[in-house]
Amino acid sequence: MPRDKSLSHIRVNKAIRKEFLEKGFEGASIRSIGARAGMTSAGLYRHYRDKEAMFDSVVEPLINEIKIWNKKHIAKKYALTGKKEDKDVLFGETFIDLIKNILIPHKEEFIILMNCSSGTKYENFIHNYVDENQSEFMKAIDFMAEKGYPVKRISDDELHILLSAYFTACLEPLVHDYDEELIEKYLSTVQEFFMPGWLKIMGLQ
Repeated sequence: MPRDKSLSHIRVNKAIRKEFLEKGFEGASIRSIGARAGMTSAGLYRHYRDKEAMFDSVVEPLINEIKIWNKKHIAKKYALTGKKEDKDVLFGETFIDLIKNILIPHKEEFIILMNCSSGTKYENFIHNYVDENQSEFMKAIDFMAEKGYPVKRISDDELHILLSAYFTACLEPLVHDYDEELIEKYLSTVQEFFMPGWLKIMGLQ
């Protein structure tokens, strides 16, 4: 009877996730992953070329979903700004929605990305994410000013500090693997704390 490659691949992927969650990328080994999957190292290489490719297979689909969400979110913000919507509408969707709609449904992958990526190209993911959003934030402030919003500019250094603090606070409940009810509770607390501050430093409150 021929081997069911799709079932074999599912078994390999489960073994990869467990290995990275327990040991991180640097501590994980091909031999250990193979043992978890019930196959030899040579058998694993028929599924993935190396350990880096295994790690990519876990986190890249999530990273792509994050990028897609960001792109849609930015386009939505510019459309609302162009219509001169008030701040309640303009800031109706936030980073919290990314967490609820994308990260929570993929919490295991996100924990692997955040806690287990040392030694990979993703180990500075949050720092890079802050940098990308910092650039977009500055562009958005300029656009809002063009549209007549009473916005104030903030220095690059100040914005980097604030975005780092905001993103870190929002992500802490997931990083610590709290259950979904607690995550929702803590996210509400974080949003209540940060949103008035964001509006104030932007000159909108």
